[in-house]
Amino acid sequence: MGKETFRHQKNLERQEGIHSGRHIFVCDVCNKAFHNKCTLKLHVSIHSEERPYVCDVCGKSFRLKGDLKVHQRIHTGDLPYACVECNKSYRYSGYLKVHQRIHTGERPYSCGICDKSFTEKGSLKIHQRIHDGERTYSCDVCGKSFKLQQHLKLHLLVHGEERPYTCGVCSKSFRQPATLKVHQRTHTEGQPYTCDVCNKSFTLKSALKRHVL
Repeated sequence: MGKETFRHQKNLERQEGIHSGRHIFVCDVCNKAFHNKCTLKLHVSIHSEERPYVCDVCGKSFRLKGDLKVHQRIHTGDLPYACVECNKSYRYSGYLKVHQRIHTGERPYSCGICDKSFTEKGSLKIHQRIHDGERTYSCDVCGKSFKLQQHLKLHLLVHGEERPYTCGVCSKSFRQPATLKVHQRTHTEGQPYTCDVCNKSFTLKSALKRHVL
């Protein structure tokens, strides 16, 4: 729809509102029409760079007073939206809505390729990378790319000296949680993978496979 056609349509809507007895309030910038003046006032703020509502804690500013009020919950810790099933509380109503799907079993976002469904749109988007092969997250050091951001974060530990995962028994530390998990078997399970031929045991399943070959 061209700009002139759009403007003409909005003018017709305004005229129809006048003749029908409805009040039509039209934005002077984009010609979008509203049925009450308050809604128009809120809308007009998106065309302005003015941010009159400032957080007195961190200085972040907002166009709308309501946006400032929601933001301030970060500082106050206010969680006004509570789940009636488990009493878990959230800062935003949208977060509560997503959480409630755990109780209802609702999974409104389905993959068009494999029919797997998800409670959140973001989870579906991440899942779809399995099918399209997209690897959005790349390592700045070696160029290796990953489908998930958390996989890139784990990979980056390979390039650094940081070993954030520590064994609670012997205090030995590791770069990745999976390596720590394998190590912990030496304290709990010992060597759970045993050769059926010679009864030799191994900590890792992969080590048993190599042995059998």
